[in-house]
Amino acid sequence: MNWEALFWKFLKFGVVGFSGTFIDFGVTYLIKEKLKGHKYLANSTGFVLAATSNYILNRIWTFQSHDSNVSIQFIKFFSVSIIGLAFSNAIIWLLHEKFKLNFYISKVLAIGVVMIWNFFGNLIFTFGE
Repeated sequence: MNWEALFWKFLKFGVVGFSGTFIDFGVTYLIKEKLKGHKYLANSTGFVLAATSNYILNRIWTFQSHDSNVSIQFIKFFSVSIIGLAFSNAIIWLLHEKFKLNFYISKVLAIGVVMIWNFFGNLIFTFGE
């Protein structure tokens, strides 16, 4: 794959990820602030729902996958996302609990780091490019 094609895939992945961020933050906020749920449960739930939405959009638009093995592909995508979730929670824990940074600022920074992991993990492992 050439650099230009990689750039456009990364840009599309970012747009999809941005839409997932709204789902992630919306669900996280709803559970944490309105339902008074635990912040890491809220973060995990938001992340899982965003990952599901992101899989669908990335399969169709970013990677234009026609693989008929959708369930296996989704498991691969979700596996990359779960590892990303562990990174996300670790980064949020470090920044929020140890460095006393605002929870949502910590979450934004975690999203940036995890996006890079998710892109390359899915490019290579999930969609096999």
